[in-house]
Amino acid sequence: MVERIFPATLDQMENVQAFIGEQLEHCGCSMKARFQLDIAVEEIFVNIANYAYLPEQEGKATVRCCVGGSPLRVTIQFLDNGKPFNPLSKEDADTTLSAEEREIGGLGILMVKKSMDEVEYVYEDGKNILTIKKSI
Repeated sequence: MVERIFPATLDQMENVQAFIGEQLEHCGCSMKARFQLDIAVEEIFVNIANYAYLPEQEGKATVRCCVGGSPLRVTIQFLDNGKPFNPLSKEDADTTLSAEEREIGGLGILMVKKSMDEVEYVYEDGKNILTIKKSI
């Protein structure tokens, strides 16, 4: 698994996407899977940048990526030392309601859950660890 550490700031989004793109470059990932992975990576990293740390904290996010196996699968992990938060514990947003009736939040993680094959969360050794897996 290849990893990079990024400042947990919104201006790093392009660098995070480029890092994941480098890992997917030669594996024959379909455009649909790539698009789904891009959306999931953006959603998760933006949430870390916006919510994991207090405004005065300079937080970091470790992003790990592994492509391999048979069938071919990409595994991406996001690790941060921010406040403990399990995004999978919240009830899914009710998409049958209109935007005005629906509670704010939850649509992004719902998109991640619907578009990935597996999404797992653990809090371990003072770190939030969110793992997404997608067969490509």
